[in-house]
Amino acid sequence: MNILIINSGSSSIKFQLIEMPSEALICSGGVERIGSKESIVNYKTNAVTLKHIESIENHNQGLHRIVDLLLDSEYGVIDNANDIEAVGHRVVHGGISFSNTALITEEVKEEIREYAPLAPLHNPHNLEGILVAEKLFPSAKQVAVFDTAFHQSIPERAKKYAIPNMFYEEHGIQVYGFHGTSHQYVSQKAIEYLGLKTSKILTIHLGNGCSMTAVKDGKSIDHSLGFTPSAGLIMGSRSGDIDQGVIFYLVNNLGYDPNEVKVLLTNESGMLGLTGHLDLRDIQAEAEKGNKDCILALEMNAYRIKKYIGSYTAAMNGLDAIVFTAGIGENSSVIRKLTCADMDFFGIELDDAKNEYKANGLREINTDSSKVKILVIPTNEELEIAKQSYLLLN
Repeated sequence: MNILIINSGSSSIKFQLIEMPSEALICSGGVERIGSKESIVNYKTNAVTLKHIESIENHNQGLHRIVDLLLDSEYGVIDNANDIEAVGHRVVHGGISFSNTALITEEVKEEIREYAPLAPLHNPHNLEGILVAEKLFPSAKQVAVFDTAFHQSIPERAKKYAIPNMFYEEHGIQVYGFHGTSHQYVSQKAIEYLGLKTSKILTIHLGNGCSMTAVKDGKSIDHSLGFTPSAGLIMGSRSGDIDQGVIFYLVNNLGYDPNEVKVLLTNESGMLGLTGHLDLRDIQAEAEKGNKDCILALEMNAYRIKKYIGSYTAAMNGLDAIVFTAGIGENSSVIRKLTCADMDFFGIELDDAKNEYKANGLREINTDSSKVKILVIPTNEELEIAKQSYLLLN
């Protein structure tokens, strides 16, 4: 079965075409920096690797560009749309409605649409991917894999907010957690690598969106994102944790309306608000030139991660390994070094040479004497989505 995986992020689209159940990768690629005049379009098969810089204004245009590549007469990998038998979609927020992978129906699409206000940078793009795929691949089964599903195991004491019970019981206001497909994939890889029967692992997903999960014995028991993908770590354009009093001050004293505050904290804050740059590669380059705002933003970013390492180590009463994953986690030796610095009390000791060495696949970057393993594990949400889609359809 040929399954096309579409993973729409807040500023990117990743895709893979995978033959299941062999897990053979036919092609992969994506679009980065959507909304920029210098968007990056990647496409790779066994025979060709392409990288184009072009203007991709929105996710709809990006999805059509991907399909054009798949069908291209020179380097495409399918002859027509019917060659795609299923399309697996990453959907960020499934709320209380979805704890498992689901075949997409009109009702499922409506639920995804209803949860859009809780994941405004993601669910609308996830839904757009579904709608475009339905038109372009009309004979294919459409499947949704929800980021929130892996975090269903978070215990009530960790997922419930300290507000009146009615909001939890009647309105489902709680910690849902996100990036679950990624956290599930890399934690399983870490457990297999370490060969542990019982395990205490922190998975750190760092991209434009960032999150951390405490994974005990293979199950999520706490997570940094909450009711929406806005809390926790400092992200590309999201503030992460902030005193709710700041919101009231912005509204009551500075004249902002609630929607303006939402845009401010979701689209204009985080690393973008601190530095004027959204892409961490640009921030690191400016920091190397001595830009004080960029230097401080990197320090703040790592400091926030450190605090979560401490709290989740306490929650699990121990720590076997930390895992860096996703675009920044896998590629930024700077963030990894800042995060692991002065953490020897926890038994976390980074090997600078290993950290700087660029390699594919799972690798250790800790010293030989480190009590805690420090792992870099490339996430493969697309493969995990393909597995779950195949299981549902067979």
